[in-house]
Amino acid sequence: MGCKCSCRCSKSWLIAGTVIGGLFAVVGIVLFPVNNILNHEAVTKTSVIEEGTAAFDNWVLPRSPVYRSFWIYHVRNPNDIINGGKPELQQKGPYTYLVRRIPKLGITQHENFTMSYLQYNDAIFQRHMSVGSEEDTHTVLNVAVASTPDMFPDYHEMLNTAITNSSSSLFQVRTVKELLWGYNDPFLEQIPFPDIDTTTGVFYPYNGTLDGPYNVYNGKDDISKVAVIERYKGERSLSYWNGDNCNMINGTDAFLFSPFNKKKNHLFFFSPDACRSLYGVFEKEYDLKGIKMNRFVVPKEVFASSAENSDNHCFCKDMKVTRNCTADGILELRACRDRKPIFLSLPHFLYGSQFLLDAVGGLKPNEYEHRSYIDVEPVTGNALHYAKRLQINVMFQQTNKIDVMSKLQSGFVFPVLWLNETSLITDDAAKDFKAIVINPMRTIEIVAIQFVCVGCIMFLACSIALCVKGSKKEKGKAEGKPA
Repeated sequence: MGCKCSCRCSKSWLIAGTVIGGLFAVVGIVLFPVNNILNHEAVTKTSVIEEGTAAFDNWVLPRSPVYRSFWIYHVRNPNDIINGGKPELQQKGPYTYLVRRIPKLGITQHENFTMSYLQYNDAIFQRHMSVGSEEDTHTVLNVAVASTPDMFPDYHEMLNTAITNSSSSLFQVRTVKELLWGYNDPFLEQIPFPDIDTTTGVFYPYNGTLDGPYNVYNGKDDISKVAVIERYKGERSLSYWNGDNCNMINGTDAFLFSPFNKKKNHLFFFSPDACRSLYGVFEKEYDLKGIKMNRFVVPKEVFASSAENSDNHCFCKDMKVTRNCTADGILELRACRDRKPIFLSLPHFLYGSQFLLDAVGGLKPNEYEHRSYIDVEPVTGNALHYAKRLQINVMFQQTNKIDVMSKLQSGFVFPVLWLNETSLITDDAAKDFKAIVINPMRTIEIVAIQFVCVGCIMFLACSIALCVKGSKKEKGKAEGKPA
């Protein structure tokens, strides 16, 4: 009697264990979509750019420092070039500056779910991250002498006189600081035009200036539009290019993107340096300081010729330099750089046409070192690591009316320098990001996994035990039957 009761109790416990295990597994499975819904709501709420959200604080002033490193192209044979020789260049750098260290200014919320702001520009030299002092001198292209003949084609003789009277030439020795941020040029002082600014530099004026105003969506009505630029300098589109598509202002400023980023989507961002919108395509997923990241790279198609990428036809404006729009890897910026013959490219003419590389010596394009990319945390849309790499070139051509340019072997798209603007989340910021964002999202997921595992183990163990017990019972009955 006691044995029978014990067997019935044991069977009851096994049935209960099977049911409970099944329930645990079902609860665990249900928790997965519940977790996704809760995370979606939480991320959507905190990603809105308004006071009090985590997104707002990091948007006003990114916690991770932003640096701009410059490599100067030192000209090894200036006299040979003037006399018809091929330029031989040697990059010198990096010379690194801390930028974007001032919070956004004039932040104003508007009723149409947008907000406006100004970006303050300044650059603080970082000696410990540089190869030398910003007072280092290099032989570099005289940008003023090289560019003014293209800007004033009817005044070459007058320009030649100004070059002679100022004892200037096509090349000069300048400090890094002068080349980047400006100096008073003796050649420009000789030009008798009232509106000529005699201070020149590749990035002059920069320090103390304001970029914008920008108008961006705050994401309150539609989180997919958060940080997307609605207007730049009061305009919804640019006016530099030959078509509406090229003049579109697409995407964000590349510091923040919409949450729940999908790998298949292009990542659009606007670059004032390039005077156009750019985009990245997904390359890989990887781990950055314990945070899962998606890397998007700017593909070669972005700067390809219209012969290779028909979408770029409206970016082609100089038919001669681009060889009837067949040149890859360069972008003319006259329209947005006060008519100066500035051409943008990737460093060392990466992805550029061969004739660009053949015209100068010393360049070695390398995809790993010279391409641009943005690493985005896919759930929140935060760009936690990026590298924006660009090269500044000046176009000039042979002309018989200017002595220092009369013997040039050909026209040049001449590299002056290249830059790498980069930011990487700090260890402390990464730790905080995981504690505030990643870990809470994983908590319910971990609980769900535990419920499923424990439930499946209980269900299988009890089910197997019931089957074994039932099998033994049937076997016992069979053996006890009379023959």
